[in-house]
Amino acid sequence: MKVKVCGLKNRENIREIIACKPDFIGFIFYPQSRRYVGDSFDPRLLRHVPPYINKVGVFVNEDQEILLKRVERYGLDYVQLHGEEDPSYVASLKSRRISIIKSFRVDEKTDFQMTESFLPYCDYFLFDTRTELYGGSGDKFNWDILQGYGGVKPFLLSGGINPEDTAQITALKHSALIGVDINSGFEISPGMKDVFKVNEFIKTIKNI
Repeated sequence: MKVKVCGLKNRENIREIIACKPDFIGFIFYPQSRRYVGDSFDPRLLRHVPPYINKVGVFVNEDQEILLKRVERYGLDYVQLHGEEDPSYVASLKSRRISIIKSFRVDEKTDFQMTESFLPYCDYFLFDTRTELYGGSGDKFNWDILQGYGGVKPFLLSGGINPEDTAQITALKHSALIGVDINSGFEISPGMKDVFKVNEFIKTIKNI
């Protein structure tokens, strides 16, 4: 089970979370998020991220030229598209050899056929809770809904995951589920993660 820790922005906190050895660390480049890295985020903070940890930039309906500049400036390994980006937008990024995680907001009315047109261009999907916000709400959706996804594209589960969810997550039976995306449920404050909780969660979910 892969673990992505999202919403990092503090220098020391980034260093401590890296020591927990997640599979992905996420940085939010969406100015309206409380976890926005800021206009002056220093790329030197990411230069010493070990190669076994993937650096993910989270974007929401961003201008492609701005997004591409962020990918180059910060040496991002993945781009997570968390808005209403259409397949042509995603295809254009993929043509530039960018690895892509496409997020979809999920609720009781979700028709997973909406993912099919994105299949050729994405490395992973991410299923998050449908709210008025673009992620970081702390709300869960009914995980039973995932059984309606019959696709083969691997996905990450997101939305309100907290340290008490390990047993429920490990009990989920879905062949395409390859990991979880944790954020607000592990925070001391927006953008500041509780390192002990993150470390214990990673060890438990990976059965280390």
